[in-house]
Amino acid sequence: MATKVPQLTVAADADALAEAAAKRMAARLPATAGRLAVCLTGGSSPERLYRLIAHEPLRAALPWDRIHWFWGDDRFVAQGDPRSNSGAARRLFLDHVPAPPGNIHAIPTDAANPGEAARRYQAELRDFYGADRLDDRRPLFDVVLMGVGDDGHTASLFPGQAEVDETARWVVGVAEAGLAPFVPRVSLTFPALASTREMLFLVSGRGKRDVMTRVLSGADLPATRAHAHGELVWLVDRDAAPHRRDVA
Repeated sequence: MATKVPQLTVAADADALAEAAAKRMAARLPATAGRLAVCLTGGSSPERLYRLIAHEPLRAALPWDRIHWFWGDDRFVAQGDPRSNSGAARRLFLDHVPAPPGNIHAIPTDAANPGEAARRYQAELRDFYGADRLDDRRPLFDVVLMGVGDDGHTASLFPGQAEVDETARWVVGVAEAGLAPFVPRVSLTFPALASTREMLFLVSGRGKRDVMTRVLSGADLPATRAHAHGELVWLVDRDAAPHRRDVA
């Protein structure tokens, strides 16, 4: 399956962006047969989407018994910590929907250290996938949600750090974050994130306009390197868009 050219869609505002993402998920997931896998992201951009998932009509549209929920990265903190990506997703929607507990696959931040957590999560992903090597013809995920930081990082893959160039491992421990909060992280690598039918970047707010200008101009940033073997879509609200484009 060839890597696809990114598609850029500009929404009128953050609410319209979340609705566009929700519509894409509602169209793809119920129409796909068998077991499903969604990889979640942290930060503020997906919060509106997560709230939409917890309410009608999207709540009723999703086949909860078939969807397995994973995370692209997390801070190495307890799930009850307000900085936890998995904890935030639980508070915003997973605790309010009929998702089977066995379908929720949080990064094990109770491990001894980030490296051990990465090894355990990689083993869980490989067990779920049923193989130790990824096949472009058989994606690991159906949807991967992504965000971008002010410095151009995505997941917990930061500019100038070795983890950006990792090609063998699916998951890595990140000892030092390049941006606040400065706590260790655990992150999927680009090969694992790319193994998806659809990758959706969610970017909102005027504070992201500068980094979006750099990403769209092809600057060597982690977010620019992100790719997908399926569809690659950047959903950006008008405040974050560097230039005026057609608005969804």
